[in-house]
Amino acid sequence: MLVEIAWLIGGLLLITLASDWLVDGASALARRFGVTEFVIGMTVVGFGTSMPELVSSLFSALEGHGDMAIGNVTGSNICNTLLILGVTAMISPVAFSRKNVKVDIPICIAATALLMVMLYRWFAASEPVMLSRVDGIILLVCFTAFMIYSFKTGKTPETEKKEPLMALWKALLLTILGIAGLVIGGKLFVNHTIAFAQMLHVSDAFISVTLMALGTSLPELATCIVAAVKKKNELALGNIIGSNIFNIMLILGVSATATPLHVVSLTRVDLGVMTLSSVMLLTAAYCFKRYKLDRADATFYLLLYVAYVVWLFMTATAA
Repeated sequence: MLVEIAWLIGGLLLITLASDWLVDGASALARRFGVTEFVIGMTVVGFGTSMPELVSSLFSALEGHGDMAIGNVTGSNICNTLLILGVTAMISPVAFSRKNVKVDIPICIAATALLMVMLYRWFAASEPVMLSRVDGIILLVCFTAFMIYSFKTGKTPETEKKEPLMALWKALLLTILGIAGLVIGGKLFVNHTIAFAQMLHVSDAFISVTLMALGTSLPELATCIVAAVKKKNELALGNIIGSNIFNIMLILGVSATATPLHVVSLTRVDLGVMTLSSVMLLTAAYCFKRYKLDRADATFYLLLYVAYVVWLFMTATAA
């Protein structure tokens, strides 16, 4: 048991260090290439923190567990928005720019809506059915267009380029080490947390709906907390929006292109909460403090996430 605890603590320490490296490296890259921290958070950081979901979803799909691949993305997006952005805003309120509200968040909502249409076989089915290879290719084409658009429209105004620039090699090294550390640290934490919980005879149902769901989102959580502490909330918001879009367009696009993903146990409630969480990003811009995700919004996000986890647990124990 002591060995598992030691590995668990080691994983957490690595995640903490790696998230610090990633935030510093990504911010330096943003300044050097003249793009906003939001765009770097939405692309470079979003891709890095989505690596655990990409690997687990792709292998699940190739092993014939397409339902797990879709469920992984669904649960991750819910956790990203309700839990991680909620925790981030509790530490430091997150401001939305007009572009976030008019372009970036609507793209995230559109990606979610496209996934819903595909899962319900383009309105032909009453229950979620599958993602085909054609669906996967469409998602990847949309992802490519999204990336091109992000870099073309994410330039920093000349008046903002005044801070000293970190050496390119150092910024790249910090970013790469940060991504690698998050992936490895997250894997260590998840594996040894599950092993520790099993030693305490905690049920598999409880482990799957709590520890696993949180574990795959640890990179996003750690990165956003560090970004909030360092007052780089633009990067944190970009990380969440980018991760959600990456999860749908890239991860499910790659997985479905490799092999069709059939839905078995995913419910309307799961998909409904994911859709609701993406829409709540937009409504938060107009509630309480305009164009800001404040602590009142964050409290509601966290309460909704707790309610969803309780529902998951009750469903799992009743099955």
